[in-house]
Amino acid sequence: MSYRKLRRTSSQRRAMLKNMATSLLKYGRVETTEPKAKEVRRVAEKMITLGKRGDLHARRQALAYLMDETVVKDLFDKIAPKYADRQGGYTRVLKTGPRRGDSAPMAIVELVE
Repeated sequence: MSYRKLRRTSSQRRAMLKNMATSLLKYGRVETTEPKAKEVRRVAEKMITLGKRGDLHARRQALAYLMDETVVKDLFDKIAPKYADRQGGYTRVLKTGPRRGDSAPMAIVELVE
């Protein structure tokens, strides 16, 4: 299984993905660079799958990864039930234009309605 290193050490990368996944589940959308968006999509889909399982072990796994307990509560109570009949594909990545300062490709990650 491959992943993008995003020019960070493993601890920095893990912290960044935890924060971005928490923000995505809290606000519903996040604007970031395209490679980061594609990586956070993987993490968010796994968290929603945990929410769909709904058992205690899944809740504790989500609490161990996400940074905010209220986001975990919302994930299990509000977000995951919306996707009960959906087999994956809970997020979408929309490419926007290049960033003004360094021309990095930007994208928006959002939860599918």
